[in-house]
Amino acid sequence: MIMMEVEGSSTSMNRAPDQSSFLRSRRSKALYQFKQQKLPACKPVLTPTSVITVFLLMGFVFIPIGLITLRASRDAIEIIDRYDADCIPEEYKANKLSYITNSSIPKNCTRYLKVQKFMKAPIYIYYQLDNYYQNHRRYVKSRSDQQLLYGLEYSHTSACEPEESSNGLPIVPCGLIAWSMFNDTFMFARESMKLKVSRNNISWKSDREHKFGKNVYPFNFQNGTLIGGAKLDPRIPLSEQEDFIVWMRAAALLSFRKLYGRVEEDLEPGNVVVVNLMNNYNTYSFSGQKKLILSTSSWLGGRNDFLGITYIVVGSSSIIISIIFMLLHLKNPRPYGDNSWNKKSLSN
Repeated sequence: MIMMEVEGSSTSMNRAPDQSSFLRSRRSKALYQFKQQKLPACKPVLTPTSVITVFLLMGFVFIPIGLITLRASRDAIEIIDRYDADCIPEEYKANKLSYITNSSIPKNCTRYLKVQKFMKAPIYIYYQLDNYYQNHRRYVKSRSDQQLLYGLEYSHTSACEPEESSNGLPIVPCGLIAWSMFNDTFMFARESMKLKVSRNNISWKSDREHKFGKNVYPFNFQNGTLIGGAKLDPRIPLSEQEDFIVWMRAAALLSFRKLYGRVEEDLEPGNVVVVNLMNNYNTYSFSGQKKLILSTSSWLGGRNDFLGITYIVVGSSSIIISIIFMLLHLKNPRPYGDNSWNKKSLSN
């Protein structure tokens, strides 16, 4: 009995190395096939017929999508008014910078926007800045996300230079982005009746709840010798100052729009919207432009023809390419080569 147990244990010990060596050989063989590209794979042969068919299908699919997208974009109605040039008094037309930097000169301005088509509420109010490089590397990095979330508890704000501190005290919120916040204001009326404008929920919910502290209040903000843009109410936490939250989401392009509010009333054709604005923001020092935009939305969002035009161009190009390939194939047909090697490789 003892001899049989010993013999059985020795047999199991011999069997274990055999299994491990077998697994190693299988792995090495699979690895060899992978490295030598001998694994079973689908290797399609692109014949002229298949290529022409693919390009035709792309064209027939992309062009209708582009037309539908373009139609949806055109359904959104926009009123665009550039006001930075017209809101300069005649005596300051030659020296706009002296006008905008002189706080003693009144900056109020009145604009009249005529509605051409019916605009259904909600009507979104945007301000647009052109030739404004908010994506400049030094500008984008001049902020402290940790300070926006934790306030004065976070003191490592060296990235905010040159707007890190003032008069020996830290600035909350610090950085050039916060310092240069847009500060033009708008009031809207129709036939001497003030329009109902909502300024709530204009920022991303995720930003309000996770990026700006509910117990973080502005401190020592815009108290230096050089004043930038808007001032913030020190009694309201940053998470509730939605204008500021919208501004802090930096734009990628030199021309961008930011949401200001929503008109909660329908506008009829022929209505004249009276806009009383304060032209405070300095874009004249860098030849920038300021525009006010009223826009409705469609199922696709705001008005933007780029996506629809792109689909139409790609679809039209695909059809043109397929026609060219078809003519070349009819003019100079070539016999198909022997693709039996492909079938053999798949069977192996």
